[in-house]
Amino acid sequence: QLLVHVLCLSIVCFYVQLCETHTCVSSLQSDYHFEYTECDVLGSRWRVAVPNKADICTGLPDPVKGTQCTFSCNEGEYLDMQSQQCQKCAAGTYSLGTSVAFDEWDSLPTGFVTHGAITNEGNDQTDCSNSTWTPKGDYIASNTDECTATLSYAVNLKQPGSLSFEYFYPDTSIYFEFFVQNDQCQSTDSNSRWMRISESSWSKYTVELNKGNNVLYWRTIAYSLQGSAVKPVLLRNIQISGVAYTSECFHCKPGTHSANPGSARCTPCPADTYSNKGATTCHECEEDKYAVVGSASCKPRPACTSSDYFYTHTPCDSEGKTQLMYKWIEPKICSETVEGALKLPASGEKQTCPPCNPGFFVSNSSTCEPCPSGSFSNGTVCTECPAGTEPVVGFEYKWWNKMPANMKSTVYNQVFSDSNRRTAWEVAGEYIYTTPGDQDTDYLMLTLSVPGYRLPQSMVKDAERSELSRITFVFETICTADCKLYFLAGYNQWNNDVVERWNGRNHKQSYSYLIQSNSTISFTWTFKRTDGTRNYSADAAKIYSIVITNAIGGVATKCRRCALTSVKAGSACVLCPPGHYMVNGTGACQKCPPNTFIRTDQPVGEAACIRCGPNTTTNKAYTACLSDCILDLRTSKGALLHYDFSPLANVTSVHSSPRFTSKGLRYFHRFNLGLCGTEGRMPASCVDNVTESGREVKGYVCQSTVVPSDIRSQSLVSSQPFLIGDSLIEHFKISHLACAFDVSRSSDATQSCQQGRSATVRMRCDPTVTAKNRIMLPSNCSEGTCDGCTFHFLWQSQHACPLCTKNHYREIVSACIQGIQRTTYVWQQPVQCYGGQPLPAQKVSACVTLDFWLKFGVSTGAVAAVLLISLICYFWKKTRKLQYKYSRLMMTSGGRECELPTADSCAIMEGEDAEDDLMDLTKKSFFTKIKSFSRERTSDGFDSVPLKSSSSLEMSTSLILHG
Repeated sequence: QLLVHVLCLSIVCFYVQLCETHTCVSSLQSDYHFEYTECDVLGSRWRVAVPNKADICTGLPDPVKGTQCTFSCNEGEYLDMQSQQCQKCAAGTYSLGTSVAFDEWDSLPTGFVTHGAITNEGNDQTDCSNSTWTPKGDYIASNTDECTATLSYAVNLKQPGSLSFEYFYPDTSIYFEFFVQNDQCQSTDSNSRWMRISESSWSKYTVELNKGNNVLYWRTIAYSLQGSAVKPVLLRNIQISGVAYTSECFHCKPGTHSANPGSARCTPCPADTYSNKGATTCHECEEDKYAVVGSASCKPRPACTSSDYFYTHTPCDSEGKTQLMYKWIEPKICSETVEGALKLPASGEKQTCPPCNPGFFVSNSSTCEPCPSGSFSNGTVCTECPAGTEPVVGFEYKWWNKMPANMKSTVYNQVFSDSNRRTAWEVAGEYIYTTPGDQDTDYLMLTLSVPGYRLPQSMVKDAERSELSRITFVFETICTADCKLYFLAGYNQWNNDVVERWNGRNHKQSYSYLIQSNSTISFTWTFKRTDGTRNYSADAAKIYSIVITNAIGGVATKCRRCALTSVKAGSACVLCPPGHYMVNGTGACQKCPPNTFIRTDQPVGEAACIRCGPNTTTNKAYTACLSDCILDLRTSKGALLHYDFSPLANVTSVHSSPRFTSKGLRYFHRFNLGLCGTEGRMPASCVDNVTESGREVKGYVCQSTVVPSDIRSQSLVSSQPFLIGDSLIEHFKISHLACAFDVSRSSDATQSCQQGRSATVRMRCDPTVTAKNRIMLPSNCSEGTCDGCTFHFLWQSQHACPLCTKNHYREIVSACIQGIQRTTYVWQQPVQCYGGQPLPAQKVSACVTLDFWLKFGVSTGAVAAVLLISLICYFWKKTRKLQYKYSRLMMTSGGRECELPTADSCAIMEGEDAEDDLMDLTKKSFFTKIKSFSRERTSDGFDSVPLKSSSSLEMSTSLILHG
């Protein structure tokens, strides 16, 4: 026995010594935990003990054979590593089996990593270390600055699994993407998962995951382009399946509970109850306190005010009366016993029922029923459409005594979407309005759904003017704070896009939206008061009327004249041939004038034929105007110019001057332009490559906002596309600046541009510009527009010049060199043409040089001079003869001046042959005459004439007289 005591004492001392030196043989279970090794090729693994602190103990349990790698536990169970058996979770906890879930965000859960980084285009001085995802209790929120914030989580799946999470993405100023990579940083999907905008509700996203390592990334970048506050992206309820097992159960978060063991999830506490973390049951609040669904504590009930109740009307009774009813907003959170609290007003006041909406009639039970097919009504009785007419179907709501069957009202809360409250919009006779809410952050939604659209038989839908339907509503917002009213359109209530939004107080006004696709069948009006607490619950939105045309299942409010198969009674309505309008009152089809198109919404009367603008032609369907960019224009001076803009027909992009945010981030606007349109094709398009919806608009001119980015290896991200011009008004006319114009207009109207947007493209001829994309914006309006509705572009190109003709060049003739003369053609300066007729080749022709003509002229002049001198001498000689004869005549007459000797023969006037014969008797040589001529004149100035004998004189005289 002593030996036994000594042995026990020795063992105790030994253990004390081992514990003092931290080398325990048997470690406490709290000092370590169990983990499995990696699976081998056979699918086997080992369970090993891992110390919680590296230097506490070394005497750990030996490794033992583990469960197979394919082993997993069911929902509500966890794997007990000590026994390697599945155990049920205790009450107040939950387990997803092969999944893990993260729904508590008081702090960043283990395994999640978040960090901020600067973008490529940002300022290097910017500090992004605090631009991370921030836990907010029920969710985690992204950054709101211009840094890149990334949230990541790495998980190793033992089998193929999936990931699901809920997100709230209300602001287009943030680019939000999600993607998955493997452990080699390789994307498992070729496309980036851009998230869809969710203006008023939480959206759920699910993606399949591969077996092995998966790294999940949520990444955001905020671009505060308009200078307004940016709303962060919110994440919650992240769940990953495929992890094979979980070794622990998770406690229910405050506001939820699980009453039974083996729970797969925790249930939110109902209204007016609360719970703590890990609760198995919810506790009732005291009578003077309240709690909303999923609350962790109770709050004192405030005094009831007029914002805690709403009024509505009961259906009409058999007497055609309705009762005005007042009701508390459910769930009721106010107290009527608190000092200063209001009581609920008395209900039951009877009022006359308003008439039924157009297309309905009052039945025997005093309810409004739709008119049968082929009839119409103004809200009283149904009337058959006359012969030769067709009903105009749709929905027109302008009396609100009862919520229409195809409309519903819901309330959405950012934290819990399963709120018990369903009162958001209530009917009030002449309008439908938003009731006071629990929180100013609630989204009060009114949704209208239609099954689709069908055009009447007398109308045809075409690609260029694709108006399928139109919705028009009259509304008003009464707000004292920064309330917002959104109008959304899409496939359903949760899959839609924001069409327009209004901020603050808005007076009664009308808005119209063009519907172009049969996939747009759901319309939602969402009203939100503020981002704060319950301080502006009296702010409200009112809708007075809603009209939607061509809706399938709609009712007829009127009948319209239609074209008939024949003039016989009972003929069916038919569609007029393309390019024909319907003659008003007869139903006959008449052809429109040339180069006109038909108004598809009202093809009745000659006014339905709209003439195409200058230099445009109608399409084959006579529904729009097109241009092939080949045209002839006449200037103000009458000159005809030929243009061919076909080389510029491809879609061309132009960027506005860069703009910068407060942190130096660069962004700009990109415009896509298409000058020419062909049958069935709109040339230009702008897309949204940021969100999952990938919205795209098509037309002649469109705009999008572009930001340089390194997100997912994309150099540019494009967002916020809208259409500027989708139809041609006029195409190219000559102005005093010799520019051509391309004017297009968009049918999309906004609250700022009631008549839609329009674009004017001015083409300026510049033969030196070879580039096809030199487009400039106005210097005084760097965004391309000064009012946001009318856009201007200046396009400079050699292809904007008229085609060259013979009027654009002149000829230059060179001198004659060595018998050769050249004719050269050059352009008129400055050059104002391109292409067309080229310059003619140089012409070469034979010619005579100037030296030849000079010699010929000198020779000819010399000959002419000799001839002239000869003639002078000849006539001088003749003159001397006449003078001589006259002198002799005077001498023979003596002193009888008035008498003449009797002529016995005719005088010889011309030729004088007789005298010549006489003179020849005394003729002298030429040189002798010259010598004697010098002696013929005496010193007194008279000529000396030698006298002959009388016989000779008489004969001479006689000759003279006869001559």
